[in-house]
Amino acid sequence: MDAVQVSFWVVALLVVLAVLFDFMNGFHDAANSIATVVSTGVLKPQQAVMFAAFFNIVAISIFHLQVAKTIGKGIVDPGVVDHHVIFGALIGAIAWNVITWWYGIPSSSSHALIGGICGSVLAKAGFGALQMGGILKTVAFIFVSPLLGFLLGSLMMVMVAWLFRRSSPVRVDNWFRRLQLVSAGLYSLGHGGNDAQKTIGLIWMLLVASGFLSAEAVAPPNWVIFVCYVAIGMGTMFGGWRIVRTMGQKITKLKPVGGFCAETGGAITLFLATSLGIPVSTTHTITGAIVGVGSVQRASSVRWGVAGNIIWAWIFTIPAAALVAGIFYWLGFMLF
Repeated sequence: MDAVQVSFWVVALLVVLAVLFDFMNGFHDAANSIATVVSTGVLKPQQAVMFAAFFNIVAISIFHLQVAKTIGKGIVDPGVVDHHVIFGALIGAIAWNVITWWYGIPSSSSHALIGGICGSVLAKAGFGALQMGGILKTVAFIFVSPLLGFLLGSLMMVMVAWLFRRSSPVRVDNWFRRLQLVSAGLYSLGHGGNDAQKTIGLIWMLLVASGFLSAEAVAPPNWVIFVCYVAIGMGTMFGGWRIVRTMGQKITKLKPVGGFCAETGGAITLFLATSLGIPVSTTHTITGAIVGVGSVQRASSVRWGVAGNIIWAWIFTIPAAALVAGIFYWLGFMLF
C-alpha cells in the first residue's frame, strides 16, 4: 500500500471518528432539546427525540456556515493542523463527553471539541499557533450565552405572567402545552444549526490539511454538511437519558409555561450566536434559561447546588479536553 493510499485511509478513519463525535454530540446534548418538553409531560420521550432530531436536520436549510468557518479557520492557525492534531482533538473531546455523560453532567460538547483542538495544537506548536481572537470570543460566550439565556428566559416568564394574569391555571397550561411544541422546535433548530457546524468545520480543516481540498475553498463539500447534520440528528434520536433527568427535573421543576419560556429564550440566544459565527454551548444556554425561569417563580425553586456543580463542569471542560488531546496527539504517532 503506497503513501497516498495510506493517507486516504487515515483521513477516512478520522472522518469516521469526527462523525462519531458528531453523533455523540447529538446523543450527549439531546437533553438540551428535549428535557423541558419531556419533564413538562407535553411529549413522551420517544416522541420528543424524534421531534428534536427532525428539526436538528432541518436546520441544514436555514443556517449559513459561519460557525464552521470559525472552527475551521478562526481558532488555531490552519497551517499547523495535520492528521495527528485532528486525532488528538477528537479523542480529547470524545473522552470528556463520555465521562460527563456517564456521571449525568450536562457539559458542553462544543467546548470539549474546542479544548481538544487547542490542546492538540499546543502539543505540536505551542501558544503561537492559537488564534486568540477566536478563542477569547468563544470563551467569553461561556459566560454570555447562559447569562443571555437567563435574561431572556426570565423576561419571557415575566411577560407571560403579566399577559395571562387574569387567565386560569388550567387555561394557561392548555395553551402552553401547544406553544411548547413551537419553542421546542425552534430550540432544536438552533441546536442543530450551531452544533453540527462544529464538526463540519473540523472535517473541513482536516480535508484542507491533508490536501484533499484546496485551502482557498470557500465551503466544505456538500457531503460533509449533509453527513454531519444527519449524524447529530441520529444522535439526538438515541438521546442521553441520564442528562435529561438533570436538566428537566434536578435544576428546577418546570410547567409547560416555564418550558416554553426557557426554550424560547434559549432559541433566541442560539439563533443570534449562530448568525454571528460564534460556537456556543447549547448546554450552557438552556441551563441559564431554565435557571432564569425558575428564579422568577421563586429563588428557592432553583437547586443552586446542582447548578453550581454544572458550572464547575463548564469551567473544567476546555482544559480537561485539552489535556487529553495533548496526550493523544503524541500517542497518535505510535498508531499512524
